[in-house]
Amino acid sequence: MRYESLLNEANKYLYIYEKQLPANIKGLQGENVIWINKNISTRAEKLSTLVEEMGHYHTSYGNILDQSDIRNRKQELRARQWGYEKIFPLEAIIQAHKAGIKNKYELAEFIGVTEEFIEESLKRYIEKFGVSVHYRKFTICFEPLGVVEWFEDSF
Repeated sequence: MRYESLLNEANKYLYIYEKQLPANIKGLQGENVIWINKNISTRAEKLSTLVEEMGHYHTSYGNILDQSDIRNRKQELRARQWGYEKIFPLEAIIQAHKAGIKNKYELAEFIGVTEEFIEESLKRYIEKFGVSVHYRKFTICFEPLGVVEWFEDSF
């Protein structure tokens, strides 16, 4: 999914603004508004930020800026997980495999996100599924990243 597509989807129920924010803040969400730091230079980083902030809209409540509070860290994780599954579902890994993607750099380009987003997504999938998962007629290995396609049972 590209930034513009996700932006169009989000604009159906949220207001999105690009605004000058402190350098250490990529995005913020609150009151049906998402602010994306105007200084973010790449579409991949904007997409990664937008989907996380949309995740906050769908999964978080209250002010969670204080990450020393475990409840806030849990909400942060939930929002990120929502974003990972929105932009980089298991199906996308299979599509990348079928497209001949060979490494994480190419995978990030294929999905339209940063390599950091891919790395964090894969870590979360390992936490959720272990090092591999059987999905449809495929086995997806997260470490090392790879896909095995199994023959249909014809017996």
